[in-house]
Amino acid sequence: MFRGHTIRQCMLTLLLSILAFSAQAEKLTDSTIRAFIASMQDAQILEDQYKGTEGWPDADGEDMDSMPDLSRLFSEGVKKMKGGPAYDKYESLVKKHGFKNLPSWASVGDRVFAAMMAVEMKSADATSEMAEVMAEMESDPNLSPEIKAQMQAMMGAAINMTKTADNVPAADIEAIRPHLKALKAVLNDDED
Repeated sequence: MFRGHTIRQCMLTLLLSILAFSAQAEKLTDSTIRAFIASMQDAQILEDQYKGTEGWPDADGEDMDSMPDLSRLFSEGVKKMKGGPAYDKYESLVKKHGFKNLPSWASVGDRVFAAMMAVEMKSADATSEMAEVMAEMESDPNLSPEIKAQMQAMMGAAINMTKTADNVPAADIEAIRPHLKALKAVLNDDED
């Protein structure tokens, strides 16, 4: 009896893992990307209202010795907001734009941002530029070992970011290309 129960649990876990993977693998469509852009535009009003409140992701207060995980930028932000006063308002906003809930919206945001990052890094040949910066830094006698160590950690994180960009599905990159200008505008407005 115990063995049969354990096998069923393993099968159920495997099935749920496959379903989660297939949900992540859903194609980014034009309508989903347009809905994401529109939600980001509407979110600016809420950001102005809630920025600095309890539970709001604070980029200025984060540890600058390391790079944030840019492949989960939106998901991590939503996770930090959970339980805060803005969470329910944002969830209502994204539902209005056709998303199931805030975590599903954040998953789309993560994929869109990763695809944008991949486009930018491929066009800028970021890997060779980072290698040049690392070589210059290592040979600079004016930098203390502590500063060099901090910069190496940050550059290591940036190099990992380029590896993440290399793993972005080609379909996601192609899906965001027609929307690149609008995405850059809405995400750059969000950073100001």
